[in-house]
Amino acid sequence: MKTETLKTKSPDYVRISLAAAMMLDLKGGLFHRNALSPCINVLLTYDSGCAGSCAYCGLSLNRKGSYKEKSFIRVKWDPYLLSDIIERIKARPGQVKRICISMITHQKACKDTITIAGEIRKSLDIPLSVLLSPSVTRKKHLDELKRAGVQMAGIAVDCAREDIFEEIRGKGVGGPHRWERYWECFHEALEIFGKGNVGIHLIVGLGESEREMVALMEKIHSSGGSTHLFSFFPEGNSRLSGHPRPSLGHYRRIQLARYLIDENMAGEFAFNPPGKLTSFGLDSERLEKVIASGLPFMTSGCPNSGAADCNRPYSDSMPGEAIRNFPFLPEPGDIAAIREELGTP
Repeated sequence: MKTETLKTKSPDYVRISLAAAMMLDLKGGLFHRNALSPCINVLLTYDSGCAGSCAYCGLSLNRKGSYKEKSFIRVKWDPYLLSDIIERIKARPGQVKRICISMITHQKACKDTITIAGEIRKSLDIPLSVLLSPSVTRKKHLDELKRAGVQMAGIAVDCAREDIFEEIRGKGVGGPHRWERYWECFHEALEIFGKGNVGIHLIVGLGESEREMVALMEKIHSSGGSTHLFSFFPEGNSRLSGHPRPSLGHYRRIQLARYLIDENMAGEFAFNPPGKLTSFGLDSERLEKVIASGLPFMTSGCPNSGAADCNRPYSDSMPGEAIRNFPFLPEPGDIAAIREELGTP
């Protein structure tokens, strides 16, 4: 006899973020400063959960609790019928700008993601992205995803150094992920989806220096990819639940560097001996103009006409505290605070 959990698995069911559920009127609530989420993020779901053991992730196999009970980015992702989600999006023309299918590390993830992409594309003419799990994804799957209607791919490398990756995502935690495979998948995705259509997720504050993060972002850009930045925010009961968040100054400098790199505006970066950014290589007038625009400090994600559709409202900061990734254009008061934060340690 099937259990209730077995009835709510992919590809028929997917989990969606709290922000997505609010956008589709499946959950009540208010968006702080009206930071609506135009991207509907859907997450694959299985009884056995994710095979990954990443030390910072709410879905980690090593984190206590059943997969159904585990939070992800500190909120619960409830399961819904994919067909119901599609119908709710159709009933809100123009409100949803992008859909992103997020894999977990599971033997059925590639096959089911291809199925889900095909079902979405049958009913909706909306840009479609997929967040890949390289440990179970092969080049043939990328080709099938593109044929199913996926236009952009993301890969959550997260760590800026191989040793950090192996310690908190790979052998150090008994996980299946390997640094080399993630970068192989990046180059395969560039070949299939094309330059400008593959993004690498990086988390700032996992032990890397600013110099190391900038060097990796430059490498990603020169290869034809872009960087989607996150500021580390500990997940309760994870192995890194006690790990400190990066300072606002640290994160703001990396945000500014990322923007200059991905927008082909970067000068010659300079660093002090510990690896802190001390110069962005632009004259003061030009740098001030970039800062005043507010654009470097907005969420970096899959774009649509310049701005990121995936604005991840408050994914790495709580409403009421300093916003790390602005899900909207920063206002003058925000810019004034950012100027001060850029110069802090």
